[in-house]
Amino acid sequence: MKFRNHSVILLLVLLASCNPSPEKQAKDLLKKSIQAHEIGNSWENLESIKFSKWTRLLNEAGEIESETLQWNEFRFTPFFEGKITWEVDSVTHISYWDGAKMHYSVGGNEIKNPDFLAQKKKDFDAAFYALAQPWKLLDEGPTLRHEGMKTLENGELVEVIAVDYGKDADLWWYYFDRPDNRLVANEVQLKDHRSLIYDLSFQTSGGLLLHGERESFRVNEEGDILFLRAEYRYSDYELVFK
Repeated sequence: MKFRNHSVILLLVLLASCNPSPEKQAKDLLKKSIQAHEIGNSWENLESIKFSKWTRLLNEAGEIESETLQWNEFRFTPFFEGKITWEVDSVTHISYWDGAKMHYSVGGNEIKNPDFLAQKKKDFDAAFYALAQPWKLLDEGPTLRHEGMKTLENGELVEVIAVDYGKDADLWWYYFDRPDNRLVANEVQLKDHRSLIYDLSFQTSGGLLLHGERESFRVNEEGDILFLRAEYRYSDYELVFK
């Protein structure tokens, strides 16, 4: 009887070792997705990237709140820095991270309020975070978990990875198409709302598969669409490699 118990325990251990953990499954899927998005070059070889990003925000009634056309520039060497430039009522706004400090100017006048700059740093980080998927998901820090398959509101069957950045942080889900493993949508639970963002198209530039047109919907906790919140269009990519 004791030998049989030991055999059962050994079998369970062997079975557990054969089944990869949800974290390993998530990382394996991300590596496949990165391969799908690197069709001629690699993100690691990227020295700088520039592109335009058009954004339209809509309210719950479908009325346009704002339209913005921004020029984004991110440089990775010798250190990470970036600049986002746009105009509002013919006045130029510049948001600039110099690698150590945040700067923001309106019409050539620099704003130095610390709280304001802290918020602009979050906006800057969010802009880069949106661009740098799926590559940035393999950064150290977040907890990754594979959650199997799911059918999205548009009827597409996708493979799901949950990304947890810790206590009081936003919770993200990333959705990958089959069998190509491209990142085609993501969902995020913030403190006051939940959003579902679809990639409607991609742009190929410098051997990388990047965002084209995107739509962001407000959804409830069950994932049901409430209304279209934002439309995005990425274009005019300029990539420089090492």
